Amino acid sequence: MSASTTEQPTDVSARALARLAEEAALCAPGACGAAATANVDGCPPEIPAAVTHPDLAPLVAVQWEAGEGPIPAAVRTGEPAGADDLLADRRWPDFRAVALDAGVRSSATLPFRHDELTVTVTVCGFRPGLMDARTRTLAGLIGDLATRTLAHDHAYERALTEVDQLDTALRSRPVIDQACGILMHVLECDSQTAFRLLRKQSQRTNSKLADLAETVVRTRGHGIEGALTRLPPAAR
Repeated sequence: MSASTTEQPTDVSARALARLAEEAALCAPGACGAAATANVDGCPPEIPAAVTHPDLAPLVAVQWEAGEGPIPAAVRTGEPAGADDLLADRRWPDFRAVALDAGVRSSATLPFRHDELTVTVTVCGFRPGLMDARTRTLAGLIGDLATRTLAHDHAYERALTEVDQLDTALRSRPVIDQACGILMHVLECDSQTAFRLLRKQSQRTNSKLADLAETVVRTRGHGIEGALTRLPPAAR
């Protein structure tokens, strides 16, 4: 049973999610497939997901489109969520409709949290009563271990990003200081005012501060004076 990702994660390993979904499906003898999602605090709800069968991808997508379903419920509460028989369970109408259309009668979602990362494992079945005690225990052990691994990977990637950002900032600082010096001379203002105006102009033009600073240095400030003086008074 091969898992595929429905969305390429930026902070969480797609391969690890796919492997988690595959292992979760193997834990439940009556499972027709499984899905795994990962959510980092503060990120949009379009959660990266891996599914063991393409037909399960809409079951994940509809839950975030509707804002309801076992996955959002598990993420919000930190408690397992699911339905033993979707023919009788009407709590999540949009999810229920898509699931029944795919032939899914039952589902169980287990959430796992480590630091700022929440991972969910959802096992689906064609028959009612999918999740017994043994299956829940096995899925819980696998999910907890996978979440710790994913959280470690996420922390490592975040650290690399922070190092890269710091390196960029250190390399950009000299040219920004040069640009501010030019603006101080052109506009006859102090350093704080020069930096504030440079930053406001970069925001107004949707350009990177370092790129704008390079332009100011390259042109020795020619043409920038008019643009800065046209900024609204509140932005100066």
